[in-house]
Amino acid sequence: MVNTYDETFTLRPRDCDLNGKWRPSAILETMQDVAESHSLLLGCGREDLVRQNIVWVLSRSELHMDRYPAIGEKITVHTFPTPTRICFFPRYYIFTDARGEMVGKAGTLWLLLDLGTRRMLPPGEVGKLIPDNKDLSVPMNLPATVGSLQGEEFVTTCRPVYTDLDVNGHVNNTRYADWLCNTLGIGLMTEYEPERIILNYNHEVLPDHVVTLRRILKGNEYRLSGIVNDSSAFEIGGTLRKRC
Repeated sequence: MVNTYDETFTLRPRDCDLNGKWRPSAILETMQDVAESHSLLLGCGREDLVRQNIVWVLSRSELHMDRYPAIGEKITVHTFPTPTRICFFPRYYIFTDARGEMVGKAGTLWLLLDLGTRRMLPPGEVGKLIPDNKDLSVPMNLPATVGSLQGEEFVTTCRPVYTDLDVNGHVNNTRYADWLCNTLGIGLMTEYEPERIILNYNHEVLPDHVVTLRRILKGNEYRLSGIVNDSSAFEIGGTLRKRC
């Protein structure tokens, strides 16, 4: 069994933002891709699960970046799962540069979704394919719950567009990071960068949904919530730091 998985690549312009640095949503895309590559080796990749009418979906993500690498840098992603927690499948990531220095880390909690009922499933036979990995040191705690933040709200609405949607028919987890950066705005994102991003995915956002985005910014803290039909679809929280 392949307990861990490494993948090395060079950052291209399409991976980066207007500052020439690794874009938060592109980091989440990389995490999604390497998780799929490792899952394929373990026998529980997307194709394996779709034959059973099941797919992987994210419940929580938490990303900490010590620095954002720039275009042309070589990055290695090291990832591994740990034993299931009830219905949750934890997975961790460590990002290192060409010198072997850690530039960031992340943790995720995955769930199994029944494509027919759109309901969550217990680990079942898939859980038996996950390596034990109890001997491995995790780089951080399990992804946190987004906390409350008091302050003036910026409120807007949006509808999912074609490029927001993925093969599972809902807004892809990586797009919420783009929605966050867009609501923070070009001016702020030129001067500051997210040091920490916590994403809680509460329920799917589908093509016909109208999403009310509520963003609060207080000091270096931010919070963005997405409301669909008076219910919280997702919450994002974290901290910003000045760009070097």
